Amino acid sequence: MAVEAVIWDFGGVLTTSPFEAFARFERERGLPVDIIRRTNAANHLENAWAKFERAEVDMETFDALFAAESLALGAEVRGREVLPLLQGDLRPEMVEALTRIGEQFKTGCITNNLPANAIGSMGGRSFYVAEVMALFDHVVESAKIGLRKPDPRIYKMMVETLGVDPRACVYLDDLGVNLKPAREMGMTTIKVTSAAQAIAELEAATGLKLG
Repeated sequence: MAVEAVIWDFGGVLTTSPFEAFARFERERGLPVDIIRRTNAANHLENAWAKFERAEVDMETFDALFAAESLALGAEVRGREVLPLLQGDLRPEMVEALTRIGEQFKTGCITNNLPANAIGSMGGRSFYVAEVMALFDHVVESAKIGLRKPDPRIYKMMVETLGVDPRACVYLDDLGVNLKPAREMGMTTIKVTSAAQAIAELEAATGLKLG
């Protein structure tokens, strides 16, 4: 089936990955390697991070829950200290690819994001860049709808709004767990490890020259 839409994750796709910042924070604090990622991955559907991205808990509760969950895995990390680490830098070549794709195909963004009250704690900078988000035909934000990836309903919501068959969609994400539901729906999936790799796979999937 010919491609009709390209759907994107935001953090780690259109921006650099926060994993680098996590690792640097852990080294500087003498924390166990990957303690932040392991805390995020444990009970990933109902942990502190999941609840915060669905706007089910406030900042103080998230901070305490994340601390308890990380301590159970070996070292206490306050949730409030993790938030500033999420601010990746925009990848201009990916934004350019999005712009070119938007001239030929429908575009959407499915993002697991944080409640508005949390954004202000992230060094005074917004994690989301309004100019980039405006490039999409439709954006689905976890904190606004109370659902987050990898819940299949969030992908279904996107394709229904765009009016496309999942089999006519390409979906990009930097996390394999979030790609699985999209792939099971019939989407062509791209796991983003770098801008160059993602653009090469996008060119192959769409037939456009993006580099």
